[in-house]
Amino acid sequence: MSTEGKQDVCVHIRWMIRRDMPEVLGIEGQSFEFPWSEEDFIRCLRQRNCIGMVAEFEEQVVGFMIYELHKTRLHVLNFAVNPSFRRRAVGRAMMGKLVSKLSHQRRNRILLEVRETNLAAQLFFRNIGFRAVSVLRDFYDDTTEDAYLMQFTYQPAEAEEAMPVNRITRLAG
Repeated sequence: MSTEGKQDVCVHIRWMIRRDMPEVLGIEGQSFEFPWSEEDFIRCLRQRNCIGMVAEFEEQVVGFMIYELHKTRLHVLNFAVNPSFRRRAVGRAMMGKLVSKLSHQRRNRILLEVRETNLAAQLFFRNIGFRAVSVLRDFYDDTTEDAYLMQFTYQPAEAEEAMPVNRITRLAG
């Protein structure tokens, strides 16, 4: 599909709410051969450390992301952009929001798995700074397909590295 004539869009990124689910499920169904069900989303989002976010353009959900908070990392479980909004900076904006949550002192990396056959996703994540760190053999329940474990590592600004860290700052992080 040609990307000529497609303009980047400016999206509003916010927490996912219950009424977003029909649009999220629509994007999920258009994006994956083995999509998550509504029950899968609800089960995941009920977990204390699981967060859902959506990208909105003109009051329409055009992308979403589900991730888990861990002590030293964020783990993206599901991420998709409406096919008609791909290559228009929606995914980049969502990942930028996630990267902005990283810090030198606390969560300093983002992990995610990408199917070995999903070249578009591999290239997207590589272009925004992710690197494949390992191959997960027979990773998926629905196929015998392998996955690449991809990681983005936080790079602190020089000014941040030079700042002294005290115990209170670390605890507040």
